[in-house]
Amino acid sequence: MRDTELYQQLLGLTAPWTVDRVELCVAGKRVDVWVGHLQRQRFSCPEPGCERQLTVRDHADERSWRHLDSCQFLTYLHARPPRVDCPEHGTRQVRLPWAEPMSRFTTLFERLAVDVLKECDVAGAARLLHLSWDEAWHLMRRAVDRGLAAKPPKVPAHVGVDEKSAGRGQDYITVVSDLDANTVEHITDERRQASLDDYFTGLTPEQREQIQAVAMDMWEPYIRSVRAHLTNPDEKIVFDRYHVMGYLNTAVDTVRKREHRALAGAGNNLLAGSKYLWLYTCDSLPERHTERLAALRAVDLKTGRAWAIKENLRHFWVYKRRGWGEKHWRKWYFWATHSRLKPVIDAAHTLKRHEAGLLSYFAHRITNAGAESLNSRIQAIRVSARGYRNRENFKTAIYFHCGGLQLYPATVSH
Repeated sequence: MRDTELYQQLLGLTAPWTVDRVELCVAGKRVDVWVGHLQRQRFSCPEPGCERQLTVRDHADERSWRHLDSCQFLTYLHARPPRVDCPEHGTRQVRLPWAEPMSRFTTLFERLAVDVLKECDVAGAARLLHLSWDEAWHLMRRAVDRGLAAKPPKVPAHVGVDEKSAGRGQDYITVVSDLDANTVEHITDERRQASLDDYFTGLTPEQREQIQAVAMDMWEPYIRSVRAHLTNPDEKIVFDRYHVMGYLNTAVDTVRKREHRALAGAGNNLLAGSKYLWLYTCDSLPERHTERLAALRAVDLKTGRAWAIKENLRHFWVYKRRGWGEKHWRKWYFWATHSRLKPVIDAAHTLKRHEAGLLSYFAHRITNAGAESLNSRIQAIRVSARGYRNRENFKTAIYFHCGGLQLYPATVSH
């Protein structure tokens, strides 16, 4: 078999496309393939919906595309794309079966790049694919743009809203997720009201009506955004259990620090090194710490009382009916506000101001657990890249790995 016939088959090219010649450079470890087409061939107008068969007007300048390697030799396709003159759309370059418009890579190479980028960080993928760092990011951005363009206009019934650190200090992005599909739906800069407004304003009023519930933390800018864009917002806002318990964990730790200072001043180091013992739940406490926590709880400590109040609130999410949950909440609130522990009292008052969003859990029974799972994956993305100096690259990587997008280009049928 001749080399031109071999590459005709490998590339999956059919008439009118032909492989004109193949050049091998052993010293440069490179294969160059030139593609042409039959004479007097007519091509379809490339505009969607236009099926006019048109004669070739002229050819664009020669271009090259990176293709899959041939036996570890870098392989490049070269062609002068034909152009047609459509009476409706004007002069257009015809569709090429081996590459998407405006790409310098064949679709087969882009599919391989997507697979490699899924398994590696960008720097590792660039090394494996023999690309520059910029070329690897370009391929990832193309895949994300392709996926977002092809994504069906479906609005999730249960939305999760959370912020994620994008850099040092108070540098955040707002991540909107589909709690049912566990995918990222939207990413905007910062964590202001305008950040979440950006998501809602991109939906039609009919689409916003499809949102049944929004799980979030008790961040006022997010609350204002939901109230500004959704009907019956107080019935749809569900404050996430993870963040609610975070307020209580902070209160317990504050009580511990104050009590430890008082005890240490009297020469008693009973609470030394016990910080994380009080932040565990009963179920998640490692067995090696069980005895020490039990010993500390047996002592009449303010920290022990704060911990018991915190753990008691967890039962709120176990109830199946709103009535029983509301009864438990009222008993817990009375206990917390009469505990004589100021950090716990302050946390209880904060939760009381957001009582409607706590009780709405029983109507929707959703949490941000899926969003927290996505947060873990996003953190892994950030760590694998050792941080992102470019925020847009960070957002691209999140969509690529967590967006649930169709990232692959269409390929020709062999």
